[in-house]
Amino acid sequence: MLRHAIAPVSAYTKAAHSVVRHRRLTSDAKILVLHVQGLPESAATAKPLGEHAVDLGMKPRAYQKAKESLTACGYLHEWRWQGDRGRWITEQLLANIPLGREEAAGVRDGDRSPTVREPMVGGPTPPKPGDSPQEEDGEKKNTPHPPTEEPSRTPSQRTEDGDGDGSKGEGEGEGEVQAPESPAPESPAPESPGPESPAPEPTALESPAIESTAPADPRLAQAEHLLLSLRREHRDLLLGVREARGLAAMAAEWLRRGITPDDLRHALTSHLPRTGVHSAVGFLRHRLTEKLPQERTEPPLGEAPRPVPGALVDCAGPGEPHAFRPLGDETHCAPCRRETARKAAPGAQPPPRAERPTWRTRVADAFAARPDRTWSALDGPAPSAL
Repeated sequence: MLRHAIAPVSAYTKAAHSVVRHRRLTSDAKILVLHVQGLPESAATAKPLGEHAVDLGMKPRAYQKAKESLTACGYLHEWRWQGDRGRWITEQLLANIPLGREEAAGVRDGDRSPTVREPMVGGPTPPKPGDSPQEEDGEKKNTPHPPTEEPSRTPSQRTEDGDGDGSKGEGEGEGEVQAPESPAPESPAPESPGPESPAPEPTALESPAIESTAPADPRLAQAEHLLLSLRREHRDLLLGVREARGLAAMAAEWLRRGITPDDLRHALTSHLPRTGVHSAVGFLRHRLTEKLPQERTEPPLGEAPRPVPGALVDCAGPGEPHAFRPLGDETHCAPCRRETARKAAPGAQPPPRAERPTWRTRVADAFAARPDRTWSALDGPAPSAL
């Protein structure tokens, strides 16, 4: 592959290698980051990210994929809240470096940039007036390394230097007395811990390996698996294996009290703090403790226990052989029981249906009720003519 590149003199955007060479970012996501970072501050903040994607000619599906990629890699952060008038407000932050939830909240609130180090304790002190102190000639200079000392001689070396009988040489003074060598102090033997002394706690490096065996209680295993899967709902709820096992007993208590795993997941992941979760273990322990539901000892009102139907049995009634599922100790199905009850009372016939009067009868009854009424031609024919 040949390459020909000329550095632009003006109208260019600086792109970090971490963005251009990112493997998880799609090409549309990289172009969207570079486009927004190259805009001036007034133009970048005037429109939401979706309108910038429209300016680049992105399709809605391509924009959604790019947005999911930027959010998963930490380049895009969103906050939603409800305003005073009930309208939902969405605020977006697009960065050219991956930011955590706390760092993104700090940039949004204007507290501190994530690339600036924490200031040191104390403020800057102004320099004192005057020249720098000069070193005088008579002062002793500090050397980077201390002078090498002459190694102490052993008694055998001193005997070889002398006459052999312990007499001093000619160069040694008469008044000097050689100090006897003190024996090296013996290191005390380590005391064995007594039967009542507590065993030292293992450090982080000496901690025993995590047991790979699953808990015996199925609710504990289900609760531990649920706690470890919370990181898929939100990145701030990431737990380690040891942390999840410490909270599994509290989560299993919820399942023992009749709460379904989906309801438990919703109780732990809904309505997270706006500033993010600082400690996943402390946050989940607080919710598991404070929101623990009441233990259900009796079925709720209005829900009677349903009878458990029995097995299929053959009906002892007449007709073709057929089976039914009894609720008690009955031997006949419901249709056979109704037929038997009908045949047991043959005299109980249904009442005959009353004959509906005709309109002629109704008109005659109306005139019979009011004999003083005079008949006119407008009323139609007289009742006697009917």
